[in-house]
Amino acid sequence: MSTHLRRAARLAATSLDTGAKVLRRYARGTRDEKVLVLGGVRSGKSRHAERLMARHPHVIYLATGLPASEGDPEWAARVAAHRARRPAGWRTVETADLPGALRSASAPVLIDCFGTWLSRVLGDVGAWDQTDGWQQRLDDYLLDFIDAWRTARVPVVAVSNEVGSGVVPGTFSGRVFRDVLGALNSEVAAHSDKVLLVVAGRVLELSGKDGR
Repeated sequence: MSTHLRRAARLAATSLDTGAKVLRRYARGTRDEKVLVLGGVRSGKSRHAERLMARHPHVIYLATGLPASEGDPEWAARVAAHRARRPAGWRTVETADLPGALRSASAPVLIDCFGTWLSRVLGDVGAWDQTDGWQQRLDDYLLDFIDAWRTARVPVVAVSNEVGSGVVPGTFSGRVFRDVLGALNSEVAAHSDKVLLVVAGRVLELSGKDGR
């Protein structure tokens, strides 16, 4: 947060209660233009993200998972259930090009989710096969996404898995996925107006490093 906004927040604390609340909220970023929603499997994180966007009549829903196919009926059923609960005014875009989609967006964006997207990215850069140079390719791609997130000109809500609370995975691929997703979540959170954690359907707002 810039110096003049910190000063505004301090001044607000000494003024009338109503004015103080307004200025403090402005200093924190009231518009919540960029919101990261974290949670475990079946925690309710996607539903909460959708509720956050419900006030917008038109939303671009970036579905990052692999398209449904007849070869995986269980996944197809999940995709169908997600589609069925989206409002009619929302447009679904199935893509792994999140940087490009964010930069070209002309309406509020909901990304669901970073976990499925990262799995595709790790495959594309050669991480699973440990192809020479995969780390640099991954870094370049993620930095491009962070730049697109940081400079997005529309409200954005993103859903991601919180994967750092379990045991250390027993495979190389599992460790890479956990470590990279954890680092991605932290970097996105640093450039977000609000970060939420959903646990068993309950929503917790996570404060910043200095308590905001």
